[in-house]
Amino acid sequence: MDAMQMITFVKDLERLKETTRSAYMKSGRRESVAEHSWRLAMFALVLKDHFPELNMSRVISMCLVHDLGEAYDGDVSATIKVNQQEKIRKEEEAVKRLTSTMALTNRNSILTLCKEYNKGITNEAKFVKALDKIETIIQHTQGKNPPGFDYTFNLTYGREYADHHPILKSLREEIDKETQKRIDENT
Repeated sequence: MDAMQMITFVKDLERLKETTRSAYMKSGRRESVAEHSWRLAMFALVLKDHFPELNMSRVISMCLVHDLGEAYDGDVSATIKVNQQEKIRKEEEAVKRLTSTMALTNRNSILTLCKEYNKGITNEAKFVKALDKIETIIQHTQGKNPPGFDYTFNLTYGREYADHHPILKSLREEIDKETQKRIDENT
C-alpha cells in the first residue's frame, strides 16, 4: 500500500461532500452525495439481520461507492430523462478518474462494485438499488423542498426494485403513505 495514494484518494472524496443532489434537507439545504451514500449504508446496516442471504459487507461497500461517479459531473435528478447507458458510461469514467491514484487491486474492487450496482443483476445490487430509491424518497418526504416540488413522481419512482421482497415492499408502502401526505399538504 502506498500511503500517499490512499491519502490522495481520500482527499478526492471531498468532491462528494461538496457535490449536491436534487434532494433537500429539513433546513432547506441541498443534500450532498456523501450524505446520501452514508445514510444509505446505515439503512442497509440496520436491515442486515432481515437479509441473511445477502453478503452485507458487499452491500454496504456498494452503498458507499454507488454514486462515486457523480464526483465530477454531479447528480442528475431522476425526473430528468437522460440516456441511461451514456450516464453509466460517464459515471464509470469518473470512477476510473477518481480512483486513478489507487493501487490496481483497490481500484478494480471499486470499479467492480460500481459495475455490479449499475447492472443490477445480483441480489446485492437489487437490494442496494431498492434502498437507494427508498432512501431518496425518505429524504424527499423529510426535506424542506422548494415550491412546486413533484411529490407525485415519487409514488412510482423505483417501485419495481422494492417489489421483489416483502420487507422492501413494506418499507416502500410506508414511505408512499408519507409521500401521499406531502402531496395532500401541498395541494
